[in-house]
Amino acid sequence: MGMNVQETMASPLVWHPQTPAEAWLMKQTYGTEAVYISGGTLLRTHWESGTAAMPKHLIDLSAIKGLNEIRVGEAGLQIGGQMSLQACRTNDFLKRHFPMVTEAIRLIAAPSIRQLATIGGNVASLIGDSLPALLGYDAEVIWFNGTAEQRILLADWLRLANDPSQRTERLLLGIQLPFNELTETVGDEAGIDQVVISKIKRFCAYHKVGRREAFTPSVVTVAINGALSDSGIVNEIRIALGGGQMIPLRHEDLEKEIIGKSVDTPLLQHVYNRIFQLYEPREDLFASAAYRKQTAANLIVTELWKAAKNET
Repeated sequence: MGMNVQETMASPLVWHPQTPAEAWLMKQTYGTEAVYISGGTLLRTHWESGTAAMPKHLIDLSAIKGLNEIRVGEAGLQIGGQMSLQACRTNDFLKRHFPMVTEAIRLIAAPSIRQLATIGGNVASLIGDSLPALLGYDAEVIWFNGTAEQRILLADWLRLANDPSQRTERLLLGIQLPFNELTETVGDEAGIDQVVISKIKRFCAYHKVGRREAFTPSVVTVAINGALSDSGIVNEIRIALGGGQMIPLRHEDLEKEIIGKSVDTPLLQHVYNRIFQLYEPREDLFASAAYRKQTAANLIVTELWKAAKNET
């Protein structure tokens, strides 16, 4: 069935830039009347629910070369922003070296949505469920500022987004996952994974708590990535928390308080209490802030306890 005149006039114009510079120029030209779009799955839900207006211009990023591939370099793994979630989910290299990312993606929406949705869109949304997992690996984002590509830690990029006075126009091009001590974890798709190398045990875990299995907004998302000595001392740790409509964050103050400490009952109690102090989730109709805090604290403490209990 064809569209009537009113529907045709209401439909946005779709632009297909070939380079980041072209996309940037279009956004500067049309301003708030234009949005960048990749898979478009999240934007579509906003339009259909009436929480966002349909823009006059859509800037489709799918034609920009190099954004739909994964490249392995000496320093790390670079994921193009136009890679579909499903392509990331099934990438063997990503699964082996960064299992929290593929686990997070497994729990995002339904398979049909993951075929369309992109990793760049999930990150650019600022509330995507992949973000805590990426933060757990100290990921960087690659973005275009109108003149050149820039690279910044994802944690810093999100902190800027959390500050309205610091927000600027940013065209996300990709994500860089660095190779370092905390990426030598071999994992599957369930719970915590660990491997012992030279008396250092590495562990990581990602959890999404939602109202049902996958196609639902998260209540709490948790990522923890660390290493214990053979005596149970925390050598390295990264803790990231998100959920709902909040921008996920690394809790670096807590990380500093844990490093060098033995995982015992007093430390676990300290971690539990500090998460209640530091984690500031947004309350909504589905879950209170207190419930989110308690859930996040329980998950982090449990994973630390499991890692220490299974030390070899």
